[in-house]
Amino acid sequence: MQRVTHHGRTTAYRTFDCGGEGPTVLAVHGSGGSRRVWTPQSRVATDYPFVALDLSGHGESDDVSARPGYETLSAYVDDLVAVADAVDADVLLGNSLGGAVVLTALVERELDASGAVLAGTGPRLPVPEDLLELAAADFPRAVEYLHEPDHLFHDADEGTIEVSEAALRETGSAILNRDLRTAHTVDLRGQLSEIDAPTLGVVGEYDRLTPPYFHGRLRDELPDCEVVVIDDAAHLTMLEAPAAFNDELAAFLSVV
Repeated sequence: MQRVTHHGRTTAYRTFDCGGEGPTVLAVHGSGGSRRVWTPQSRVATDYPFVALDLSGHGESDDVSARPGYETLSAYVDDLVAVADAVDADVLLGNSLGGAVVLTALVERELDASGAVLAGTGPRLPVPEDLLELAAADFPRAVEYLHEPDHLFHDADEGTIEVSEAALRETGSAILNRDLRTAHTVDLRGQLSEIDAPTLGVVGEYDRLTPPYFHGRLRDELPDCEVVVIDDAAHLTMLEAPAAFNDELAAFLSVV
């Protein structure tokens, strides 16, 4: 594990580098997650150095005192910028709330990125009201809700679901609640035309949390955006269909 200190806290990240000479990818997880959701993407490190970070309060990173909403989002952007500077990142990759962190960084911080990959995200990230209520009042049921079919996964095996549930429990109710309420406030409509880096949107065919039409809105608003749909997957395409996800990621990286 590597760490960078910024704004009075430490952000942890892990680098996979097998000597590849392609652009360095920096990946940002979504609500309640950690860098571990990107473990299958370490396979692209033979050609493209791959870095995955833990946002504040997740995994091995220090937490931050921030209210849900823009204050938390801005703190997460600080995490991304600090690691991007430390590893000289070229391409930013974000899933769900992590995608909003990437987009916000590109709009507000003017990071010099040669490309961006947005998995399971959109200009807005409205969270179902019943999930918001469960996250605040009944954490075990919220974890169950997220693992119902076509939420995080379409048809994942029991082992994958058990690992995912354990990861959410490790993150805990307070952070998941903060993340979901922060995602719910995201609204980048009308701001994405400022991003001139080529962008790839990746969405699972059955994703009910950020459906394919969310990604159509990304394509409409971003100046240079292609969208691909991953068959037989839902919100966490990089975990449920890693081979297909990695193929799309590698194809994008080969031309940025």
